[in-house]
Amino acid sequence: MLTIGDLSRRTGTKVQTIRYYEKIGIMPEPGRTEGNQRRYGSDELDRLSFIRHARQLGFSLDAIRELLGLSDIPDRSCAEVDDIARRQLQHVKQRIARLEALRVELARMVHECSGGTVGECRVLGVLRDHDECLTQHNEIGA
Repeated sequence: MLTIGDLSRRTGTKVQTIRYYEKIGIMPEPGRTEGNQRRYGSDELDRLSFIRHARQLGFSLDAIRELLGLSDIPDRSCAEVDDIARRQLQHVKQRIARLEALRVELARMVHECSGGTVGECRVLGVLRDHDECLTQHNEIGA
């Protein structure tokens, strides 16, 4: 049996995050000792490791909740799981496109800098004047 501190160290998850996951129901309420300390077993360790890995891959808590619910039905088709993963892949592709547009914009700003005075600084000028910003045309915020 693990304490919450042990579980935190083993998974790299903050204690407050574990408590939050319990509060929102993606981690089950743990067993408790007579002194009311939380105790976790290998099932909770596996579940928290799953949640942590899914979060690292950018899955939302709602998507993780869905995935956990689906994982409880091993004989079910994995089509829904695939759909969730496909949605996440699409979100990642969109984020990458936005980041690439940001990279291009920042590179352009830096390239156009003449190294003069702050009053003539191209970077500051672009940041002040949204009309000069390429990202507006690339719909980065969309």
